[in-house]
Amino acid sequence: MNASMLTDSSAQRALSNARPDGLPVATFAGSGGGSLQELVRLLTASSASRVDPSWTVHIPILRVRAESALLHEGTPGQSLYVVRSGSFKCVRTMEDGYEKVLPLAQVGDLLGFEALHASPRQATALALEDATVYALPLGELRDLQQRCPALDEAVRHGLSRQLTRSAQIAEMMSAVASDVRLARFVLWLSARMTDMGQSGHRIRLRLSRRDIASLLGLAHETVSRSFTLLSQSRCLRVDNREIEILDMAALRLRARTTRGLSLHGDLPPRTAAVAQPLTGPVPEPLSSAAWWRWPLAS
Repeated sequence: MNASMLTDSSAQRALSNARPDGLPVATFAGSGGGSLQELVRLLTASSASRVDPSWTVHIPILRVRAESALLHEGTPGQSLYVVRSGSFKCVRTMEDGYEKVLPLAQVGDLLGFEALHASPRQATALALEDATVYALPLGELRDLQQRCPALDEAVRHGLSRQLTRSAQIAEMMSAVASDVRLARFVLWLSARMTDMGQSGHRIRLRLSRRDIASLLGLAHETVSRSFTLLSQSRCLRVDNREIEILDMAALRLRARTTRGLSLHGDLPPRTAAVAQPLTGPVPEPLSSAAWWRWPLAS
């Protein structure tokens, strides 16, 4: 069974409304677009296709150059986007003019989902590298969801995953100590990389130190000091934006403390007394469903 193709013209109209000056923020990657099967796989993070092979729907793909904006805060939302390659930094301007950095959008993540309930864009999405996204104009997306239950299920799955990650960020921010927040952030990135089939031990930071500070609610200098502490404690090796996790189990222990490290990189005595009796093999990076949690031996 075939379904009508999502049209480039619908996606282009949505793009033309993405900026007050009417200029497009992205360009089409070429004719033909991407497949419905690939889109569903991205949203469900599954290699198994749930779409009938007879469906020949092609979804418009947009190319976004590094440092260009896909979405602008406050503009009307008429399309939903799914990251196909690359990553995006999301920024929200606060009432006092401060630009608050929100969590990264990476492969398989949804962007612009506030359009589903007719709200304006809540943040600006900036490409951190050359990226591509699937463009899903809302009118045609709803029609296609009715025709293809697998896509409807995939969109719901993607939205549920976004909510889960929002809760993870809130849990990350609940730590009082700055080095604990940073340890949780590194483990969160590690889990995301693992989910995408990449190394969870070697990470290239896409965000600057200043952006990480904004995301974690810390001062820029505090983030730098926290990286130094985690490096001195031999949890990490840090080379500018290149991060290597040297001791995954120890890093998870840092993430589970509440008072953080001392100036000498040691656990506080009370925490160390509880955390020392680890047993079993050193674990591999967790998936994002478990991320920084590491069961302590009783």
